[in-house]
Amino acid sequence: MAAAATGAGLEGVVATSSNICFIDGEAGILSYQGYNIHTLAENATFEEVVYLLWHGKLPTQSELDQLKTSLVENREIPAEVTAFLKSAGKCKPMDVLRTAVSMLGLYDPDAAETSIESSVQKAHRLMAQTATIVTTFDRLRKGKDVVAGDPSLGFAANFLYTLTGKKPDDISEKTFDIALTLHADHELNASTFAARVTAATLSDIYSAVTSGIGALKGPLHGGANEDVIKMLLEAGTEAKALAHVQNMLANKQKVPGMGHRVYKTVDPRATHLSKMSLELGKRTGHEDLYYTSKKIEDYIKSEKKLNANVDFYSASTYYSLGIPVDLFTPIFAVSRMSGWTAHVLEQYRNNRLIRPRAEYTGAEVGQPWIPISDRK
Repeated sequence: MAAAATGAGLEGVVATSSNICFIDGEAGILSYQGYNIHTLAENATFEEVVYLLWHGKLPTQSELDQLKTSLVENREIPAEVTAFLKSAGKCKPMDVLRTAVSMLGLYDPDAAETSIESSVQKAHRLMAQTATIVTTFDRLRKGKDVVAGDPSLGFAANFLYTLTGKKPDDISEKTFDIALTLHADHELNASTFAARVTAATLSDIYSAVTSGIGALKGPLHGGANEDVIKMLLEAGTEAKALAHVQNMLANKQKVPGMGHRVYKTVDPRATHLSKMSLELGKRTGHEDLYYTSKKIEDYIKSEKKLNANVDFYSASTYYSLGIPVDLFTPIFAVSRMSGWTAHVLEQYRNNRLIRPRAEYTGAEVGQPWIPISDRK
């Protein structure tokens, strides 16, 4: 029989070694390739973070320019994928995204090639085209014309432009750029682990990241930020927030966006999103969402000793940017595509099939056969 596991959900189990991301849940530390998330949020552009995750170092100006050019050149999605997006207007965005990203592999003649060089090029395409899928789908389902990308705009600004049809101001662009950086990677979270398990079979990168999207879709992972904004809107005013949350707890309901499997202290990503939620809320008339969030956070921290996680304040931040609620999780995927592809590339570079064991808890082995006529 297999050896006993150390905890349900593989909690605390080290499954692989990786250079990409470091987390210290006790100290509240998150870093990408050795760079603290605070350092990156305050100084880096999202494109620099993408390069850092893929290559293990910050890009030179020339390397950054080449990456930006590549992301612009790879924005366009196949016509067949656009046709699918047009036909799927009534479907849920994460279901559409999962299917559309998988479709990208159908129209890439090199999809099955798993060499590092080829996979890096596909990572460029996935990074650019995932964003296009999300914005194109939203425009089409609303009966609006698709907005062609502007080659002069960076990744964050172009996403907001092709989603809304309006070029964002500097503050909105910077806010969204930081939000993308904060969501880019988080070690062996559920979706990244799913992607690495698929990649470890030497399946193609499209299949691997589709596995990641499927895991991210769940409300216990990427879907939490949608639940947060729904809770905030349902709670209404700051004055009513406390009673609303008390009622949730009385009914044994989990308060979304609070607590984290890894962090035992403040989620370092939440500190930036909290600040952005307030600043952007003041500019857009949604600062009430920040104060309602703060009221809920303070109460839960006092009563349950739980801190806000990345989803809690990203909800009000995205809402203030004018992003539709059901696109919150797809946008998580747009950012996390950088981390998924980085982990898939790392898996390919030093691959070993991921095949854990399970602790058997079933009936005693060696059960006697019972004829069907004697079964009860």
